[in-house]
Amino acid sequence: MSRSIIRVQSSEGTKRFELLPNDSLNSFYEKVYTQFKVDRSNQEEWKLFSDRNKQSVIPDNSLTRATEILSHGDIIFFFETEQNQNREQFQGEEDEIDIELAKQDGLISRDRDPQLCHHGPSGKCIHCVPVEPYDIEYLKKINPSIKYVSFHAYLKKLQGGPDKAKYCNLENLNCKIKSGCKEHPVWPKGICNKCQPPTIYLNRQNYRHVDNVMFENGKIVERFLNFWRKSGHQRVGFLFGRYEAYDGVPLGIKAVVSAIYEPPQKTDESCVEIDLNDPNEEKVFSIAKILGLKCVGWIFTDLIRDDTGKGVVKHYRGSANTFFLSADECIMAGYFQNKFKNYTRFSMDGYFGSKFVTVVVTGDEQNQIHFEGYQVSNQCTALVRDNCIIPTYDVPQLAYIRESTSEQYVPDVYFREKDQYNNEVTKIARPLPVEYLIVDLPAAFAKDSIYSFNEDSPLLKEFFPVENRQEINELQDFNSLKNYMKQFPTYRFLDAMSDFHLLVFLATNQTVNLDKVIVKLVEAVKSKNGQDALEWSKTSEWSTIEHFLVDGTSASMVEEWQCKMCTFLNEDNVTVCQMCQTARS
Repeated sequence: MSRSIIRVQSSEGTKRFELLPNDSLNSFYEKVYTQFKVDRSNQEEWKLFSDRNKQSVIPDNSLTRATEILSHGDIIFFFETEQNQNREQFQGEEDEIDIELAKQDGLISRDRDPQLCHHGPSGKCIHCVPVEPYDIEYLKKINPSIKYVSFHAYLKKLQGGPDKAKYCNLENLNCKIKSGCKEHPVWPKGICNKCQPPTIYLNRQNYRHVDNVMFENGKIVERFLNFWRKSGHQRVGFLFGRYEAYDGVPLGIKAVVSAIYEPPQKTDESCVEIDLNDPNEEKVFSIAKILGLKCVGWIFTDLIRDDTGKGVVKHYRGSANTFFLSADECIMAGYFQNKFKNYTRFSMDGYFGSKFVTVVVTGDEQNQIHFEGYQVSNQCTALVRDNCIIPTYDVPQLAYIRESTSEQYVPDVYFREKDQYNNEVTKIARPLPVEYLIVDLPAAFAKDSIYSFNEDSPLLKEFFPVENRQEINELQDFNSLKNYMKQFPTYRFLDAMSDFHLLVFLATNQTVNLDKVIVKLVEAVKSKNGQDALEWSKTSEWSTIEHFLVDGTSASMVEEWQCKMCTFLNEDNVTVCQMCQTARS
């Protein structure tokens, strides 16, 4: 059987492909997509061409043999279509908080200074006139000082001047060769100033997209930490919540966390391996969207028990003498920030940066469990997106910029630091201290606890199991549901259903398909409408679940007795009617 060798040129370089006599054009396209690592969602936007000028497209046809069009030794070209290059990608809706903050001026008001101000109470002078929200020198002087300006304050700075944002444009960093250059052969045989990505000089980002992370209550995190307490293994979870205005920083934004979803993962005492192809991800995000929640970040533990008696856990990170985030963690954070983009109308791409936060649970200087919040800079997310950065083998606080190969061109990356003589010197980022890539932000709990779900229910003695915890024998099944539901009487059905992990279980269970009816239940939980929840409990789908619980009866609820005076349904363990105080007969 004769084989043909076809060479395919792209902006990523030239690759050779073996073409068998029975290969169709469609199967050949699949080989090209795989070798050039084209994301499945973008495959329709890439085409093969017979010429460099993109005049003759090779069709993606499963009925035509590739040998009818291609011959041994042919050189063809693989390019992104012009339509895809010119359209504004990732056009999404701006968050409500962005629209709200864009309407505010963010000016910082100052009181009249009794020593420096010599005007009346209604006047203003240079010592008491309001300050712009991006005045970093003033922000550093106030108590407490502010290290970073907010993203919307940064936008106000760009929008200043007489043009009033007419020319304000947020440009995303690109580390790849621009495709379609016709003046020379493709890399590695040629490159020019038009298609070559610019040299990158790393700067510490002076603004942040999110200024604070707030957990609604401590029980959310306690449920998450229980996995580590029972197993000693580290754990990763996704934070679901919402974005709200934050008054600690002018025009600030805070991420309010309502629930933590734990994806499929393999864990041990020192590391976690996450399954990024979670089969239930779509349904989980759908449930969260109906609840008015979105994925605002991720959280992971890095805890080692302290056996010396000084405290609960060891302190070995989170200070200037140790490290804040490892290179591996920075790259993972960059991956997620690329996935969860910040949509804005001020960028030609339709997005700029990300509001996705990273929360680390580790030991503080007092050897107590402590929470630290971070984001990686937009420069870091671009380096991660274009596969330019890798971790070092044995030093967690150092990353490394790849060197160019025949397969991939990597731009030069530099950073500046002071030498032993206090002179500022420029160094190539091989290796690279990761503190140039991170932005820190506070993570804490609400002063007055907030409960979006049933954590504060007086009836709740045992939570419904969290998903994907088979390692510690916490299983989400109908037996667990039966034991959980016994805590709630029938008329408190809404309280029983107000658990994010339970809603996820109901939406993803393979026994009873609830896809057609689950939306009404989730909407009832969101609006806290007990009547709608009770109506949902009468559906045939829930009746089927009750049959699985206890042989077709409703005994999944607490046993009840009906008052003969007022007909109110009371719990079995009370002897007096809870409504009219009539004794049980």
